[in-house]
Amino acid sequence: MTGLLIAAIVLAAAFVQSLSGFGFAIVVMPLLTLLLGIRTAAPLVAVTALTVYVINVARFRRAINGAEVLRLGLSSALGVPMGIWIVSNADATLVKQALGLLLILFALYSLARPAAARTLSPRWVYPAGFLAGCLGGAYNTPGPPAIVYGTLRQWPRDEFRACLQTLFLVNGLLVVASHLVAGHLTAPVLTYCLYTVPALALGILLASRVDSRVDRERFRTLVTVMILLLGLSLVLSW
Repeated sequence: MTGLLIAAIVLAAAFVQSLSGFGFAIVVMPLLTLLLGIRTAAPLVAVTALTVYVINVARFRRAINGAEVLRLGLSSALGVPMGIWIVSNADATLVKQALGLLLILFALYSLARPAAARTLSPRWVYPAGFLAGCLGGAYNTPGPPAIVYGTLRQWPRDEFRACLQTLFLVNGLLVVASHLVAGHLTAPVLTYCLYTVPALALGILLASRVDSRVDRERFRTLVTVMILLLGLSLVLSW
């Protein structure tokens, strides 16, 4: 039964990611945390998300800004070990509630959509990348600081998607390697991974079938509201 629930959650997250362009880890991580606990969900989502990132990097590779990705990737690499340490050593309830708070803040930012009065200095790439690495290591959610940075830097749409997906792939490889070294890729985690592969494929296939009939902006708003509710559920659960 647990395996089927994992497959259903991953299918839904892959569907959301394929239609909206974001949200796989942000959707799947809190749901699997509620189902399995943070110490099982973190390495499981890390392994599963790599497949999504590889596909998306292949799709958007022509628009990658190598200089931005390099700076983000290097600073992210410094933050990943700290995130892994948090998952391994901090109180699981506090880690879960911190994830919930992160999702709430990100959802509120996305719904407000503040306009940038001027372009953000490129020097902010380093704290943004480091924070993305910390969040990627702890929660598999490097997206929020990178999305805020890219928005304030006013990246063009294709460059925005390409840079984010490349950063997520680099971050994901580092996170999976760190989980391997830390001994988090246990037999149950690897067994659960077997349920995610067909779910990923089916979610992407279903999204491709309905893609032309979905209003992208309304769908993104719906996903953001769902992320807000997931964050609240994590913060309020004990």
